[in-house]
This record gives sequence, C-alpha cells and structure tokens, in this order.
Amino acid sequence: MDVGADEFEESLPLLQELVQEADFVGLDIEFTGLRSNLSGPQQISLFDLPSEWYLKTRQSIQQFTICQIGLSVFSAIEGEANKYIAHSCNFFLFPTTFGILDSEFSFQASSVQFLNQYGFNYNKFLKNGIPYMNEEQEKKIRHDILTGNWRVRSSPDKDQIKAVIDKVTRWLDLAKEGDWMTLPGIAGFQAFEVQLVLRQALPDIWTVLKDEGVVVKKVSKQHRWYLQNTSCDQESCWKENILLSARGFSVFFQMLVKAQKPLVGHNMMMDLLHLHEKFFRPLPESYDQFKQNIHSLFPVLIDTKNVTKDIWKEMNFPRVSNLSEVYEVLNSDLNPTKNSGPEIVHASRCEKYVLLKVAHLLLQKIHGIDPVPESSFPQYLDVLAPYVNQVNLIRAGVRKINFSGPDYPSIRPPILILSIKRWPGVSEQQVYHKFQNLCKFDVRRLTRSQFLLLTNKFKDVRNVLKEYRGHPTLCISLYRYWRHSPDVNCVLQVCGIVTAWALLAFIFGRSGP
Repeated sequence: MDVGADEFEESLPLLQELVQEADFVGLDIEFTGLRSNLSGPQQISLFDLPSEWYLKTRQSIQQFTICQIGLSVFSAIEGEANKYIAHSCNFFLFPTTFGILDSEFSFQASSVQFLNQYGFNYNKFLKNGIPYMNEEQEKKIRHDILTGNWRVRSSPDKDQIKAVIDKVTRWLDLAKEGDWMTLPGIAGFQAFEVQLVLRQALPDIWTVLKDEGVVVKKVSKQHRWYLQNTSCDQESCWKENILLSARGFSVFFQMLVKAQKPLVGHNMMMDLLHLHEKFFRPLPESYDQFKQNIHSLFPVLIDTKNVTKDIWKEMNFPRVSNLSEVYEVLNSDLNPTKNSGPEIVHASRCEKYVLLKVAHLLLQKIHGIDPVPESSFPQYLDVLAPYVNQVNLIRAGVRKINFSGPDYPSIRPPILILSIKRWPGVSEQQVYHKFQNLCKFDVRRLTRSQFLLLTNKFKDVRNVLKEYRGHPTLCISLYRYWRHSPDVNCVLQVCGIVTAWALLAFIFGRSGP
C-alpha cells in the first residue's frame, strides 16, 4: 500500500497497533542520493577506520534526503505454528516546509536512474509527501507556535497565504455576522497553517477544518473570544494539533522507537544514518555518540546482508549482489529448507522476505534435522544472536559495525606497499588505473615514490604479488609498519643521529686531559 500525506493521519492508529503487536519490523529506505562526490582525502576508502568513514559519510547524509520508506510489520499468528502475517506499506516523504523550516537537498543522477528503474512515483513524493522533522527542528517550531512568534517564511507559502487573506478580506467586506465561506483544496498541516495565519490577521473571523476544506465564518469579537477559550478548541490545544500535523512521519518514528521491536534491514547502515539525522537529531560529530544513540533508539538490529554473507560462504551458494537475488537463492532448490520454512500470510503486496528464511536455515543447521519442530520467532532470535547489532559496512577498514560494543578488528587482506622507479610525478589515480585490469585496489600515497595498496579480496593480493614478482620498475611487497612507515624511519634516524653524537662526545670526552 502506498501512503502519502493525504492518507497518513488516518492510518496512524492502525500502524501503532500493528507495531505494538509485531515480532519484528522490516525497513527499506530510498534516498535522493547516496554519497557526495568527494575526492582526495575525503573520498571513502578501505583505509578508513569506522570513525573516519562515519565523518566522511555524515556530509552526504546532510546533503540528500529520504523520499520513500518501505515498512513491513511481521507478527506470529496466534495458535498456528511457524505462521506469520506481514503488513507492508510504502511511505512517501517530503521535508516539512513550515514556518522557519525550508530544507535544501540534492538529487544524484545514479539514484534517480535507480528509482526510475523501479517505477518510483515522483508525484506522490513531491506533491503528497508526508512531512517530517527531527527533535531539534520540532523544538524551534514548537517555541515559535506556542509563543506566537510563528511566521510564514518560504516564498510559495507566502504567495498562497497572501492570496487566501486577500480572498477572505474581500468576502468580509460584504459578509454579515454568521455568514461563512469555504476555502477548498487545502489539506494536511497546510490547512492548520492557513487557519493560524487567518486567525492572527483577522480578529472578526473563525475557522474550522472540514472534509471540503477550511471553512471561514464571520463572528463578533465577543464570540471570537468565547470560541478561542472553549474546551474543545482552546488555542494552546489547537496549536499542539498544528505541531502534531507538521511532525508527520516523525510521530510514527517515535511510536517505532517506543515499541523497541527488532529492526531488520539489508545493508542498513545508510538507513540508520538517515533515521538519526531526519527523525531524531542532527548526526553528532562523535562516531561513538552516534553508535550509542542508535543503540538506545533500536536495541536490536539485524542486518540480513551481514547474516547472509556468512551463510553464503558456508553453503557455497552462488554470488549475489542485491536482496532480490538473495531471496531467489533462498527460494530455490539450493536451499535445503526451501519447503519447510515459515509460512507468511501477506495482508498486502510484497511477497518476498529474507530474514525468516535465513533464520530457519540457521536453525536447521544447528538441529541437524528438517523440518525443525515447533519453530518460533524467539528461537529464530536465538540463532541470530551472533549477528544482532552487527551492521554491514561498505568500503571501510572493517567489514561491520558493532552497535552494542567495540567494533571488531579488521580481517581485511594485508596492505601492500608499491615502490616505483623511473616514473616521476606519478599520482594515486595513475597507480589505480595501472592495476585495475588485474584487480581493484584503493591507493594511498606514502612517500613521493611509494604507495599503499588495499583490497577486500585475498586472491587479489596473491595475484598481484605473483604477477609483479621481479618487475624492474614496480616493486610490490607486504607492508610492514616498523619497516616502511616514514614516521618510524624518521624516529629511527633521529635516534641514530643522537646516539652517534653521544658516542662521539663520550669518546672525545675520555681522550681529553
């Protein structure tokens, strides 16, 4: 089911009920872009420590925005063994433009091509996207609304509001007390925005939001005072409703956080970064603080990319590049538990699921029998325990981030050092192109004629060492910090000089009178 701003508020009570009763929630987010076109030291690299990777990626998160969130809520069916019902929705989002909030974001061509490939509905995104804001933005808006300092800031909104005020003012000149008019085509939190402006600008009117639009009624000042202070429409309560409407999807995000259900994604690191930035708080500069915040929001994370990587090696499954291909393998005869896995009843479209199939395969491997008797989601969580809060990391010095403790040490292939003769002025880019037909290395300059090479494949290390053994101008060997580091060499040279001077001073001191 596709959900935009028009349908969102009505669906909130049902969504809250579904999340509260869920065993786990699956998440998939689409963005207007993934990474900024960083270059030089700011480019993402296999040499990056997790903290370095985070600081570089943080810039991209601030530049792009979320355009769609796919959500699947899975619940075990009571009284039926290993049977689940899945409710799936696609939420189209668009940043809140309200008062002082007027976000800027970029599109990346490759991301647009990807969205086009899967028939993304740009009209739903741009014209009917659900608003959202993070906690910091909410505090600013709340203060402005409740203190009466709220103003329309964006030009399109100003033009719309001015046209509405002009229309109502012309009508007021001819209207009698008790007369009313309707402003059609104004919905969502913009309807609250229009009412707020009208009430501030015109002391002899009252407004009510109905299905057909905003209804404006001419009233006396005494009746206006009465309406503002009645229990059903006190101004403070009404302004809270405005804020609630402007928060949009952020209301559901808080429901999700409060429910504390396991959150499942595939290659979900970018999803988590955007969730923090767009709905919680701006990403902190501290990588450790980011990890603590995410773990507090979502104590149980399961990244199916991380889970399937290990299983694929052990089961010798064919190589896959995306979630759809993962599902196809798990749903094929290659999977020994294909016909005994959990049954999913789909309340809406989206019939491909991965986590339960993978968990069932793990459970079967532990018990050594198939079908596994009385499989349940708590049993699945037990077998998934080694993977909980371990999120896959693309192109960094480690393969995954541990959100519930220290990150694990790198198990990447060893770093190589390239020493070059008779190639003056060579750049990192030229070195990269030199080896790209054989294997792909990340390249980092060490000295004027030396470069570090790093890959994520052990076979690439073996191949390049074999291919360039004895090469006359390109000497490649394993990098040894104590042997090759310029810093260590500098320290050793200084120590050598100091030692030599000390020895000379000792010798000449003894030969004196």
